[in-house]
Amino acid sequence: MLDLFAGARLTPTQRRIAHCLVERAGTAAALSSAEVAELAGVSQPSVTRFAIALGYPGYPALRRALRDVGGGPADDGGEDNAMQVAIKAEAEHLQRLKEQLGSLDAVQKAANLLVASRPLPVLGLRAAAPLAGYFGYFASKVHPDVRVWDTGGTSLLDRLDQARVAGAGAMLALVLPRYPRESLEVVKEARAMGYAVVAITDSAVSPVAEDAAVVLPAAVGTRLVFDLHTGPMAMAMVLLQAMCDADPEPVQRRLEEFEAAAARRQLFQG
Repeated sequence: MLDLFAGARLTPTQRRIAHCLVERAGTAAALSSAEVAELAGVSQPSVTRFAIALGYPGYPALRRALRDVGGGPADDGGEDNAMQVAIKAEAEHLQRLKEQLGSLDAVQKAANLLVASRPLPVLGLRAAAPLAGYFGYFASKVHPDVRVWDTGGTSLLDRLDQARVAGAGAMLALVLPRYPRESLEVVKEARAMGYAVVAITDSAVSPVAEDAAVVLPAAVGTRLVFDLHTGPMAMAMVLLQAMCDADPEPVQRRLEEFEAAAARRQLFQG
């Protein structure tokens, strides 16, 4: 049954419906759209839109496809349950990322651009905000001026102007599905201003790719109601490692200074 949903970009509501059907694989084909809606806790029109998102003209056609697939419950007969399937998919994403990193040309190019930028803006809105903060926290230990932009609004373009005047030449943009329009607009404006934009996103054909100098794709997990960002997180840390490798002496000095300050201030228990 999972094959019916593979490759479809579903909203969180639609994923709830998919999850509901997978959990009831043995009886899903017998359920009406109203019954699916009640079980998933969504509206009946949402079930119809879900079927259309999968490429079917409506729920009856999807129901026929479910009947053709058949099969028992996802956790029957020793098969993986839905949660295990989601984690297995993440492991497959990481394996593909490992193979992709067989060539480090793009990562090294991105690292050279970012490590030379003073200041270094890091953009990550909505779903990408936690990743921007995570990257920025560690990057600030090896880069003298990291500016994390994880909230939108009219002042965002002002900050873009200010960073450029201060000398910024590159920007890291973390743009993940569902691709916030504001993120794409900021990246487009940054490119027009002369920034070299490095984008970490889910695909080489992501909407942000056309305005980025370097694209570092890393797939996101779509098996649960909300995306899993294991791949982009790994890519961000690989990029930070490459930045450290690109300028090792200042990086080592800053790390030693941080450790000395942390010990003096007793910042950590262990």
